[in-house]
Amino acid sequence: MIKLEPIITETTISSAQKNWFTFRAPVLENKNSLKKEIEKTFKVNVLAVKTMVMEGKNKRSLKNRKISRGSDWKKVIVRLKDGQKIDLFELGGK
Repeated sequence: MIKLEPIITETTISSAQKNWFTFRAPVLENKNSLKKEIEKTFKVNVLAVKTMVMEGKNKRSLKNRKISRGSDWKKVIVRLKDGQKIDLFELGGK
């Protein structure tokens, strides 16, 4: 079971209307396993998968001025078959 989190922003909502859906995933997962997991979890047909590794951000503690670094993560953008959608990306009323 791969932990997939949807990324909900104005940009991803507008791209979801064009059948492109964006998720956050662990860095070590590959495109094939991510495609299978999305198809199994949401019962959709995935046509294309794009991935990119996002570096963790540096954070500075004000108390002791130490710098800590957040963990890296992978952004996954999938294209679904026409007519299919994922309900997580739907906004309220129109």
